[in-house]
Amino acid sequence: MSSATPYKVLCVCLGNICRSPTAEVILRHYCDVHQLNVLVDSAGTSNYHPNKAPDPRSQHHAQKRGYDLSALRARQIQLNDFVEFDLILAMDEQNLLDIQALLQRALVEFGHAQVRAQIALMSEHDPYYPQHALPDPYYGGEDGFERVLDQCESSSLAWVNVLKLHMQQRS
Repeated sequence: MSSATPYKVLCVCLGNICRSPTAEVILRHYCDVHQLNVLVDSAGTSNYHPNKAPDPRSQHHAQKRGYDLSALRARQIQLNDFVEFDLILAMDEQNLLDIQALLQRALVEFGHAQVRAQIALMSEHDPYYPQHALPDPYYGGEDGFERVLDQCESSSLAWVNVLKLHMQQRS
C-alpha cells in the first residue's frame, strides 16, 4: 500500500443513524490526530433509514463532545464494500453475523482475489470494553448515547494503535 492510498474502514450497525455514524466520526477524528492515512465511512445492515441524517439525540450528544455528525447520511452496506474497504467494523455480534453472511455472498460474486475486507468487532482491541457489543441507544435514554460515545472513543483509540502498527509493517 503506497502512502497515497488510504486504508479504508467501514463502521457498521443496524440502521446507520446512531452507533456507526458516531464510530465513523470518532475514528476519523483519532486517525486525523495521529496523522494516519485512513478513510472512514459507515453503513447499516438494514435499509431502515436511507439517506437520513443521524438520530438527533446522537448528534446532540456528539456535538457536546465536539463531534459533528450533521453531514452524514445513512446507507446500507453493499457487496461492493467488501472489495472497496480494508476493514469492516461491526458494532455488535448480530451485525457481525450479518456482515459475515454478506461476506460469503461477496466472495461468490467477486471471488477471493477481489474481496479484501477483514471483519472485526469495533471493540476487538479495546482494553476497557474488550469484545463488548456497542449497545444500541435508539430505544433508551440519554445514558445510552453517552455510553456509545465513551465506547467509540475507547475502541477508536485502540484501533488507531492497531492501524499504526499495520501501516508501519506495510511501509
